[in-house]
Amino acid sequence: MNIKEISNQNIMNTYGRLDIVLKKGKGVYVEDSEGKEYIDLGAGIGVNALGFCDEGWVKAVCDQAGTLQHTSNLYYTYPATKLAEKLCKDSSFNKVFFANSGAEANECAIKLARKYSTDKYSKERNEIITLEQSFHGRTVTTLAATGQDSFHQYFYPFTEGFAYAKPDIEAIKETISDKTCAVFIECIQGEGGVNILDKKLVQDIEKLCREKDLLFIVDEVQTGIGRTGSLYCFENYDVKPDIITLAKGLGGGLPIGACLCTDGLENVLTQGAHGSTFGGNPISCAAGLYTLEEIEKDDFIAKVKEKGDYFAQKLEELEEVKEVRHMGLMIGIVLKKDNAKEVSKKCLDEGLLVLTAKDVVRLLPPLNITKEEIDEAIERFKKAV
Repeated sequence: MNIKEISNQNIMNTYGRLDIVLKKGKGVYVEDSEGKEYIDLGAGIGVNALGFCDEGWVKAVCDQAGTLQHTSNLYYTYPATKLAEKLCKDSSFNKVFFANSGAEANECAIKLARKYSTDKYSKERNEIITLEQSFHGRTVTTLAATGQDSFHQYFYPFTEGFAYAKPDIEAIKETISDKTCAVFIECIQGEGGVNILDKKLVQDIEKLCREKDLLFIVDEVQTGIGRTGSLYCFENYDVKPDIITLAKGLGGGLPIGACLCTDGLENVLTQGAHGSTFGGNPISCAAGLYTLEEIEKDDFIAKVKEKGDYFAQKLEELEEVKEVRHMGLMIGIVLKKDNAKEVSKKCLDEGLLVLTAKDVVRLLPPLNITKEEIDEAIERFKKAV
């Protein structure tokens, strides 16, 4: 059975797949169909927060699958309730809406912001400002929210109601109008090239939102759940968003998204205003609860920061590396030869899985990667470059 041929015959060709078939994994290691082992520094684009097949995660998922795999949101369930309670208790947020992905979580944030502004002001006050080089998802609406022209092709007409500004406070001020209801940012633009926003800029955006009574929304889909050395990336900036969105690492390997809001927004989306058939699925929520509990144990998150600094230092020592952008274990590597795509393919030969974003090699390793595994990954990356 040739998996690649069957896949290409039956699955839409929307992905630039690399020429390997992954078969099984454990921890940071994954094996292909030929028996070759790789260190995975992509973690399914930041999803496998605890690596492959963590024993406790597997047990939580299997136990829930054997108890109650799905029910509609017409009924209460233990896993969704417990996960919601933990998300709210461990943060400054008041309520959560569960979805299936980051794009859906962002759709909820957009609807929440527009309804809040419509209820308080008027239906004309509905525009949301996002930043150039941002990425917020692949639905028609979240593509419209994405501030990259390369994504704005083929699928017109896009959802209206978005304006784009350079990541500069004066540019944002100039973009605000009587129609503006919110400013929606990523503190680190992952898909945009691992662009880390300046701390003062983020604080100035929050201050501007407070002055203009605009909602301040932070997309934590890629940066949340311990990835940057704090539970949420915005905590590194000493700000308090009105709304954040989560996905990826929250489920540890299963689809889940979440939109969290602060006090004053919790009753904006009333019965029938929003919904999701699979949102709050018991198995995904059980996986999310286990993942969150593991990440919040002892000094786990502090070690993420420490390991991120260690990883960046080792990368900066390589002659071929021009710059390393990182916060925690969210890492972007700018190469002197500007050949990120070529290097990512060479990494396969050396038994290493990496990502790219624009012109950088992007690393989103499992959060529980060890320093010994980092050292091994560095040696493989050094051979590749």
